Amino acid sequence: MKVHVPPIKTQGIKTKLARDIVRLARDVEFERWVEPFCGSCVVALNVQPPKAVLGDSNVHIIQFYRDVQSGQISSSSVREHLGDEGERLRRVGEDHYYLVRERFNATPNSLDFLFLNRSCFNGVMRFNRKGQFNVPYCHKSERFAQSYVTKIANQVRSMQEVLTRLDWTFAASDFRETLGDLRPTDLVYADPPYAGRHVDYFNSWGEADELELVEVLQKASSKLILSTWHSNEFRENELIKKWEAPEFHLFTRKHFYHVGSTEELRHPMIEALITNFAHNNYAIAGPETEQLAFLEEPQPYSFRAIG
Repeated sequence: MKVHVPPIKTQGIKTKLARDIVRLARDVEFERWVEPFCGSCVVALNVQPPKAVLGDSNVHIIQFYRDVQSGQISSSSVREHLGDEGERLRRVGEDHYYLVRERFNATPNSLDFLFLNRSCFNGVMRFNRKGQFNVPYCHKSERFAQSYVTKIANQVRSMQEVLTRLDWTFAASDFRETLGDLRPTDLVYADPPYAGRHVDYFNSWGEADELELVEVLQKASSKLILSTWHSNEFRENELIKKWEAPEFHLFTRKHFYHVGSTEELRHPMIEALITNFAHNNYAIAGPETEQLAFLEEPQPYSFRAIG
């Protein structure tokens, strides 16, 4: 399947895992998709459930997609804004980036948010404790070439076409609020910030938050797909053990993050998907094949029951 790419980029974006999450979602019947950490919305964009609640604590992401949904911003307005601001960036350089960043932090708007998201250092989305965007410039003054602007504008158009025909609600909310009204007919996809890695995405996230999330999800009557990290070359995720019960199932795959100033700092991560339902589309593999490297056409995850 072709993976649809959203206009917003975030660290930990699940573009390379989208095919597998779609396959898992197709294994279960559900009426409503509930996503408490929607981020870039890449997963929802590829699953395309008819009805969804998409929540995130990052108010700027939620406002951006609300503006796309309402038509407040469109592919043409994005093309014009990125073209104009990109030309100023080309002429002035990094001073213009910081001017836009200062303007956004004083008066946030979705078009400036998109500009910063696509011209900041290494595609990182980071805010300080005052809620201000504080990622430095990427030092690429030619960033917004016509082809790049067209690509982003087309991504906005594709997202708007999806939002026009589907019943999606965007909520600027904490995960506790988003998951506060779950139904047995829901399918929850949870992709929380990885404790110790993406803690400054918009607000802090630590082990206490993750433990509370685990408790909420395990008590829920809905179906579940959870993304988290399994291990890397330095350590293992101890919270995986919280899911060691016969009703939960684990998939793993090796993945490289592209957030890091040099290739040496971009270490491989074993990603995990945990579900509370059985699967039809994946072969069962033994421990010796549990960790699979990405291929151009990804093969099924290794599969084992936890516990």
